[in-house]
Amino acid sequence: MPEPPQKPDVGEKHSSGKSAPKRRLMLKQAIMSRVLYALAPVAIGAVYFFGWRVLAVLAVCNAVGLAAEYIMARQRNAPVSQACLVTCCLYGLSLPPTVPLWIAAVGAVVAIVFAKEVFGGFGRNFANPAITGRAFIYICFPNDLTQQFVPAFKGFPGGFTQWSFDSLGRLPEYLSTQLAGTGRDVVDAVSQASPIWVGREYGLDAVVNSGQGATLWDMLTGSIGGIFQVPGQAAPRILSAGSMGEGCALLIIAAGVYLLITKTANWRLMLSGLVGLLAANVLFRNVLGYNGLGEVPPVEWQLSAGTTLYVLVFMITDPVSATKRRPAQYAYGALIGFLIVLLRFKGVFVAAATFSVLLGNLVGPLLDLGAAAWADWRKARKALVVAQPGKEGGQ
Repeated sequence: MPEPPQKPDVGEKHSSGKSAPKRRLMLKQAIMSRVLYALAPVAIGAVYFFGWRVLAVLAVCNAVGLAAEYIMARQRNAPVSQACLVTCCLYGLSLPPTVPLWIAAVGAVVAIVFAKEVFGGFGRNFANPAITGRAFIYICFPNDLTQQFVPAFKGFPGGFTQWSFDSLGRLPEYLSTQLAGTGRDVVDAVSQASPIWVGREYGLDAVVNSGQGATLWDMLTGSIGGIFQVPGQAAPRILSAGSMGEGCALLIIAAGVYLLITKTANWRLMLSGLVGLLAANVLFRNVLGYNGLGEVPPVEWQLSAGTTLYVLVFMITDPVSATKRRPAQYAYGALIGFLIVLLRFKGVFVAAATFSVLLGNLVGPLLDLGAAAWADWRKARKALVVAQPGKEGGQ
């Protein structure tokens, strides 16, 4: 994608002697505005589930990201792109609700500077900046990231009257009531076990069949949180929700529908990612029989738990880091969807969707080259058939 046209600073003179127009501070991009519109309900939902600290995390990410891009872009005499806001919001909403603000800031710098600006700015990065920032802090600060998940607030007004789960200083009433029935004190319960982690380590029966905060409906609506018991362990555990923007699957689905209707997102990328995930789930779980403890969960759990839908709607469809040619787009999306299932099944980290997108970004250029070579071969073959019709079909 070409770089936005550059304009001279105020004070520079044209050949006519007149001052040049003032340089724009931000490049407005209609497609990026629509992505921000799609993210707005997801962000509001995150506040309801986790409190107003969500906005503090987003504010830090955007402030640091905009400052970083401004410093880098001014060296090219270019404006800050509106895509910077999209990157910072996507990155911020992919973090745990109680992530330390300084860690969120570090990831925002990595996302903007090292995944985007060092390659020349908007349109020239090969990897998704938001995913790159998240992967960096996940690897560098694993304890801080994985221990910052908390249960969601439930009922009205939810988190709209709270700063964060930690600011309560106690468990919400619905958790206290459930815990009271176990005969245990609050200190005996261990939070930080999200649905995707519980399913992987203890099996789905630990939370789904108990009906304690991780039924399919809970994950569709984002109302995730409850007390569950691990077989063979005396102390009950508290089920936590995932990242701020991934909880409510219905909001993400609605955002995806909006992006498709407005032709903001490429439907080939979104659909092929879904097909790749479904194919891998059927292959490993139903055909090969990996359906036991710690193996491949049912497809509805695969879709609604973790960041799956968030990645399919917002990350795979990034127009810059995704493939450009149609055949390559189908392969690119299917590869990422397949890898999400495979890495969740066999990988050490539970952040399988993050690494799946990065691997797709790395392979994407090769897929485009392959698609281009295939198109050239077909064109040459067609030209040969036209020039020598008697040889068609091997005659």
